[in-house]
Amino acid sequence: MLDGVKVLDLSHVLGGPFAGQLLAQLGAEVIKVEPPEGDYSRTVPPHWFEGDSSFFLSCNRGKKSVVLNLRQPEGKEALYGLVKVADAVIYGFAPDVPKRLGIDFDSLAAINPRIVVGELIGLHDQPPYSKAPSFDLIVQAISGFMSLTGEKDRTPARAGYQIADLAGGLYLALGTLGALFKALKSGKGAKIQVSLLDCQIAMLTWQAQNYFISGEIPRANGARHPMIAPSEVFKCADGEWLAVSPTGEGFWRDFCKVIGQPDLAADPRFATSKARIANVDALAAVLAKAFAAKPARQWEDEFFASRVPAGKVYDVAEAVTQPLALLRGMVDEVPHPASGQLMRLLGSAFKFSGSPSLAYPPRLGADTFAVLGAMCAYPPEKLAALAASGAVAQAE
Repeated sequence: MLDGVKVLDLSHVLGGPFAGQLLAQLGAEVIKVEPPEGDYSRTVPPHWFEGDSSFFLSCNRGKKSVVLNLRQPEGKEALYGLVKVADAVIYGFAPDVPKRLGIDFDSLAAINPRIVVGELIGLHDQPPYSKAPSFDLIVQAISGFMSLTGEKDRTPARAGYQIADLAGGLYLALGTLGALFKALKSGKGAKIQVSLLDCQIAMLTWQAQNYFISGEIPRANGARHPMIAPSEVFKCADGEWLAVSPTGEGFWRDFCKVIGQPDLAADPRFATSKARIANVDALAAVLAKAFAAKPARQWEDEFFASRVPAGKVYDVAEAVTQPLALLRGMVDEVPHPASGQLMRLLGSAFKFSGSPSLAYPPRLGADTFAVLGAMCAYPPEKLAALAASGAVAQAE
């Protein structure tokens, strides 16, 4: 889909690299431009494979790695040489850093008028917010997300994964694609800026709209849906949890048949969606007793056979080894480039004809000489001189 599109990924840690990996999954050639010390995510503990941090491995598949020291003129000159022939640049620095480094949109557009710049920031690009640190947890907190997450009237909870960073990466990839489309049609580049906070507020969708209309403030409600019943989790005979959500009258009737209580569908307390919400606690009590009779897997199988929305609450190990995940290609086995040892990595959520199978994440500086030679036409003697000066680095 993005065959021939060259993206320079100057981002680090999670949100930006996740965006770069998404673009690679769509077929772009993504070149990870790193400082001499490498992306910080290369050092994140506690798990490692062949010397690589599992954190780094999770969001850098299918990329090439080029090491440039942008504090040296020759390093910046090399970056500008890449920009001349690139289609897009993405990064996630503090808002004042790009201009200070000479990689802001105006500077790069002067080199390549067709260049697209995708910028990921935390909060806002103007004082006093531009200097504020914006870690994932803090964004979850100030966006309203945490107030909706966790058990009712209990301590607010963070998402089980870094939803602010990852959603920011999704928006950054999508915005970069939009700007690339504009550049393709007009021949003129563009800058797209994505704020982690903006993304989380945007994802409030119907909760915020309900508040705008009613003035009622949404609150955390555990796994229970505030407007649909039943739509929550129940403990089963084996102590495992089952999620159910038979939304709509057809599913509700079939649901009642599966649990062996078909008359429940006509009970005046539960006969309509409005009645079920009004009597949700009474309904939950009835269902809790019913689900305690069988193990979660058995319930899951019975509901699946009747096409009723339900599923066991899987842990991560169960989620990535379930037949459906394997059928969908969501787990790849990729050989390490040096040892050949196979490593399981998550597959791509994009499915399209000719979709690429992404390579193992790159070693730091593994492609410096090859990329600068191909894209900037640097001869071997210049590459050697740049490496000797510390402006670039090539992995051994």
